[in-house]
Amino acid sequence: MRIAGVLGALLVGGLNVASSQVLVNNTDEPTLYTYCQQFQTLYTQIRVESITPDSARMQFSRIMLSLRERFRSEENYHQDSLQRDSLIQTGSYFSFPLRGYPTSAIGGTHGEGYRGNGFDLFDYNVRGSHPAQDIFITDRNQDNLDDRTGQPADVLAMSSGLVLAIETAWKPGSEYRGGNWIWVYDPVLNGLFYYAHNSQVDVSPGQWVQAGQKISEMGRTGFNAYKARSPTHLHLMYLQIQPNGLPLPVNTYAWLLKAKPVN
Repeated sequence: MRIAGVLGALLVGGLNVASSQVLVNNTDEPTLYTYCQQFQTLYTQIRVESITPDSARMQFSRIMLSLRERFRSEENYHQDSLQRDSLIQTGSYFSFPLRGYPTSAIGGTHGEGYRGNGFDLFDYNVRGSHPAQDIFITDRNQDNLDDRTGQPADVLAMSSGLVLAIETAWKPGSEYRGGNWIWVYDPVLNGLFYYAHNSQVDVSPGQWVQAGQKISEMGRTGFNAYKARSPTHLHLMYLQIQPNGLPLPVNTYAWLLKAKPVN
């Protein structure tokens, strides 16, 4: 087992989960899948603007705080922060989220595509920020296939975690941004990874994924990503959950540079 896998087992040991396993709970408390349903419903409400930003913040905070405490309350759960931070520093914790591609696939020369100022997850009308790194494939004819291999490009989980929500029904002409997306909660980091613009999603809410596991195939879904002016890419965002349960975007560029490549 890889070092990161060992750490994951230690930190989430009480769950006794494996790749592609749906998480369940035998107590009277809400199951992890219940939190997934709550998150999926909330994110859809934000997108269709059927909830006010303030109400969305309150609900989001409640879900994330409950989810964090749920993992921390597991009998064998403990967090060795020094070991975790060491793995992050050496790059052993993360897998590069695009199979067969090096870090040179990250947009820009020094990851300057990241713009976190002005980000608001809860107000769909707030635009202009880009709190993410875009990772590109060579796809000159924009058919969602890698020109080098003639095959779809596999998107991989950057770290291990719980699939909270997915979108699979995006259609050309939709004004929704992000297209077919995936949200994954990493209980070790207490944060959310967001993978957007997928052509195909291969995971389901409630599923546990391991770092380096295929979760989707790269695509061009999403209001802006579908346009011909946009090269085919993965939109990768990470949100650190704060003590109040609200999200703060973090630039993943340094993590990506150290992440283990997967061929």
